[in-house]
This record gives sequence, structure tokens and C-alpha cells, in this order.
Amino acid sequence: MSVDSIRSYCLTFPHATEKLQWGDDLCFKIGGKIFTIVGLDDPRMCFKCTPEIFAELIEREDVRPAPYVGRYKWVMLDRLDAVPWDELEDLIRQSYEMVAAKAPGKKTRKKKSSSKRAHSKKTKRV
Repeated sequence: MSVDSIRSYCLTFPHATEKLQWGDDLCFKIGGKIFTIVGLDDPRMCFKCTPEIFAELIEREDVRPAPYVGRYKWVMLDRLDAVPWDELEDLIRQSYEMVAAKAPGKKTRKKKSSSKRAHSKKTKRV
């Protein structure tokens, strides 16, 4: 499998976008949240998974908890072929679905609750 095949697959998901970040990392996002990262200069890959799949994957050769986000059940594949392509497609899809479920929809304006509180306090008149 190649970066191009992973890229093509990630962009098939509804509203998926890509952005080059942190130098050579191609990030695939839904609603501004990353669901898969692919390294371009040093081909490697990260994605989110369920706790059960995380525990299973990190027992495999060339798969480890992803730096900084492993505690959130993200794994890093040190080689793009560390997982067979058909299984990887399923893992990317699951990552997309988990992230999409938590991604923000339309951005809404923040309520100005602090200013409302200040104006709603009754002042004692003398």
C-alpha cells in the first residue's frame, strides 16, 4: 500500500478533508478533527481505535501507541504495510466514525453568559 492509496481511501468519506501539518504529516480530518495521519517523508501512519483494538494492535510488530496521543487510543504504524490493506481500510473507517461522532457540526456563537450574569445581579439601592 502507498500514501496515495491511503489518501484516496481517506478522501472517500463524507466531508473528509486533508491538510499538511507539522512538516511532512498529511492529516485527514472531519469537522476539523483528525482521524488519520500519514507521514510523507518517513512513511508511517496514526489513527484512533477502540480500546480493545488498541490493545490488540500494539502487540504486533511495527505498531505502537502513537506519541502524545497513545493514551487516547491512537496507534502508530511504523510501516505502512504493518497491517494488511483490507484490515487497514476497516481500521481507518472505524477511526473516521469515532472522530466524526464527536466532531463539531456547525459552529455556533458562544453565549455571553458572563456579561448576562453581571447585568442580572440586582443592586441594592439605598
